[in-house]
Amino acid sequence: MAQLRHDFAKFEAEKTVILVVGPENSDAFAKYWEEHDLPFIGLPDPKHSVLKLFGQEVKLFKLGRMPAQVIIDKEGIARYSHYGHSMSDIPKNKELFDIISEINKEKA
Repeated sequence: MAQLRHDFAKFEAEKTVILVVGPENSDAFAKYWEEHDLPFIGLPDPKHSVLKLFGQEVKLFKLGRMPAQVIIDKEGIARYSHYGHSMSDIPKNKELFDIISEINKEKA
């Protein structure tokens, strides 16, 4: 989430909404959001409902969910997805901006 926060203004300039889904319950999630003053939307998903919709993996030996990034266009169509194998396996923001820019060009 740190890299998303770092470029949050750029995401906003691209009219991109960031929604972070986490496995915690709503109280724990709200506390984390408040403690870290995160600028984007957070959605608690303790029953893994969203996880199941997008096919995000849970690996118990790695203590939980594997990272996943999904870019959904304005029509609600998932246009890009990346499912990581570890917390270090996350696309760089530049890659995400390139994809967002291409989607925006197609929709223009």
